[in-house]
Amino acid sequence: EEQVVESGGGLVQPGGSLRLSCVASGFTFDLYHIFWTRQAPGKGFEWVSVISEDGIYKRYGDSVEGRFTATRDNALNTAYLQMDSLEPEDTAVYYCVASRLLRLDTPPRTETGNIWGQGTQVTVSS
Repeated sequence: EEQVVESGGGLVQPGGSLRLSCVASGFTFDLYHIFWTRQAPGKGFEWVSVISEDGIYKRYGDSVEGRFTATRDNALNTAYLQMDSLEPEDTAVYYCVASRLLRLDTPPRTETGNIWGQGTQVTVSS
């Protein structure tokens, strides 16, 4: 079964850091670009970042540029999102998505071939 599983979420104070992990199984990880997207309560999905299959190309959404860093280790079938200088506005469920199509947006759930995780909650609060 093709799947990605996120972990690393939790409660953190403003200004703090968290590192999310996304572990892939059941497919050839280094053929897929990895996206991070998030959904705050009552809002739609907000694209956070993309890292290309080889880890060379990276882009970030405007709200996280300069604070978040996406990396991946293809030998471990794992992608990471390092989140620094967290703000209350970063509170959301964070999802890892694997897709063969490179874009600067959240890959649709309904699009064939996209692999979504279950999400991990990140709460930034004092």
